[in-house]
Amino acid sequence: MAMGTAGRGFLVPLLFINFVMHIIILGLAGWSLDRIIDRDRRPHLEGNPSTSYLLILSLMAGAVGACSAVAGLLHTRAWRSDSLASAISSALVSWALTALSFGVACKHINLGNRGRHLRTLEAFIIILTFTQLLYLILLHAGIMNSRLTMGLTTRNRDEQHQQQVEDITL
Repeated sequence: MAMGTAGRGFLVPLLFINFVMHIIILGLAGWSLDRIIDRDRRPHLEGNPSTSYLLILSLMAGAVGACSAVAGLLHTRAWRSDSLASAISSALVSWALTALSFGVACKHINLGNRGRHLRTLEAFIIILTFTQLLYLILLHAGIMNSRLTMGLTTRNRDEQHQQQVEDITL
């Protein structure tokens, strides 16, 4: 069994989990930012000086991450090397933004003075950073799969190889 086929079974459930967590992060960060913009000054929303940075980075990471999950689902459906390239590139950008959010969330925790909504957002960001990294590792394991092709099935590759052999002998 190739390394890529072993990870393929875990890819779809992990993608679904990541997609749902990105949507939850979008909801929590969007709701909190909307309340802050509307000047709803409550202790559980105000947080500390890093709150606005956390919310903005969380919104960006959530939006890019949801798009990355869609690209990953399209890759699992096609399972070709060209779809793998788009899935890996979007997953790398998504993980980078999630890692930035993770750093700001750690700073936010360190500064303290945060409400339960912000603590929930921080927890989701921390968990998502590691599940997104696991997803990225599984995608890179797909590179090792010999069944990934450039849009050709195994039969087409065999026919193409046979044609090349015949051309060489002529």
